[in-house]
Amino acid sequence: MQKKFDVAVIGCGVVGAAIARELSRYKLGTAVIEKEADVSFGASKANSGIIHGGFHAPPETLKGQLVVPGNRMFDQLSEELDFPFERRGEFMVAYTEDELRILQTYYERGLQNKVPYLELIGRERVLEMEPNLNPDVMGALYAPTAGVICPYEYCFSLIDNAVENGVELFLESKVSWIGKNTEEQFEIETENGNKIISRYIINAAGLFADNIASYVGLHNFKIHPRKGEEYLLDRRVSRLVHRVIFPCPKQTSKGMLVIPTVDGPVMVGPTAVDVDDKHDLSTSREGLKEVFQYAQKMVPGIRTSDIITSFVGLRPVATGGDFILGKTEVEGFINAAGIQSPGLTASPAIAEYIRNVLIKEGVKLEHKPDFNPQRKSRFVRIRHFIDERDFNNYDNAVKKDSDYSKLVCRCENITEGEIVAAIKSGHTTLDGVKFATRAGTGRCQGGFCTSRVMEIIHRETGIPFELISKKGKGSEIAPYPIQKGNGK
Repeated sequence: MQKKFDVAVIGCGVVGAAIARELSRYKLGTAVIEKEADVSFGASKANSGIIHGGFHAPPETLKGQLVVPGNRMFDQLSEELDFPFERRGEFMVAYTEDELRILQTYYERGLQNKVPYLELIGRERVLEMEPNLNPDVMGALYAPTAGVICPYEYCFSLIDNAVENGVELFLESKVSWIGKNTEEQFEIETENGNKIISRYIINAAGLFADNIASYVGLHNFKIHPRKGEEYLLDRRVSRLVHRVIFPCPKQTSKGMLVIPTVDGPVMVGPTAVDVDDKHDLSTSREGLKEVFQYAQKMVPGIRTSDIITSFVGLRPVATGGDFILGKTEVEGFINAAGIQSPGLTASPAIAEYIRNVLIKEGVKLEHKPDFNPQRKSRFVRIRHFIDERDFNNYDNAVKKDSDYSKLVCRCENITEGEIVAAIKSGHTTLDGVKFATRAGTGRCQGGFCTSRVMEIIHRETGIPFELISKKGKGSEIAPYPIQKGNGK
């Protein structure tokens, strides 16, 4: 299949999706090319979900310049796109006199970055606001504008709205070759047979942005994976902290955090270990020990016995350590690469930055008169009704669709109605359904609901059981045809 576009965005994590949604405002043919079976399946799926206050990055960097503008956009984005977002605030805590001096350094940096309402607070106020912190705490840097989101719900909402406004999404389309034709347009070939012609390419390929750049002869930066192990705790300890808790940072990372998620459970981590393999998602005993050593120093009530799962994120660390944004020596090829923390926070500001690069490159962006910024979530969140004891709305949902009375995931109270809505939204892998609904994320980690979700995927899509996968081709759950019994 061959199709022509004005702009092709390669990669559909939070940055690629944010860029696609921004470009969907304009009379512009835009394609998004993603190698995975669903969006956000790369680095974005393992993001910690923190919307940073903005005091970590030096002000002379792109990170420092884009983090606060990005942070400010999330209230409107959440309202327009109907994804959960909570401004919880964040603490950077100090336990020694030296760490108190470090807090002062980051306070001054935050002022340079124009972080609003930033303040240094003492021990009594820290413990009043977060009583489960280690009572030896001496003070904290407090940024009340920090928040938490679910990174994949954010990514889903961005691309949903972009597609509703005319963007075309190509999944399972790993780029295999890029060249230029006689009209100086890019020709992009993918392993599944797509051929996309575009005047501009925006390289938002995350860990593989350097590989994509090499297709057009650019070898001036490298992406190195930095592994971060994180651990999700049981819901019963979800009230340990209300805010994101940072230690004083290390040279290569912000340190091990205690993170209240927008979905309820608490996460701890991540580690920061530079590795060579861009596919290394293994956890380790050393990583677990390191994470909990730091986490328990800040919040002594955390226990390893509360772990329900662990996972790894690989952060795309670019040469130079900063975002790589803008035009290149190859005309029409634009980088949005090296997007590690605070990339999630900065993503909407990065999208505007890339839009402005296109304008400087001579692209005439004419607003669509019918652009619709609103996107309504397709899901009825039954757990929300149960947690809030909102039985009237629960009854109304069941009256409209009886599938919302059929429990599939016991740990997270996810119903068949929610599973079906996810599948109808295009999520046809187990991970896609999990990220869209939370089915399989609870204490038993899918031990009870996996087979039932597979049955519903099969029923709704016709995909044979042996082809139903965790996250796309090569991760089939039961990769052998089901043999019908002969009655013996």
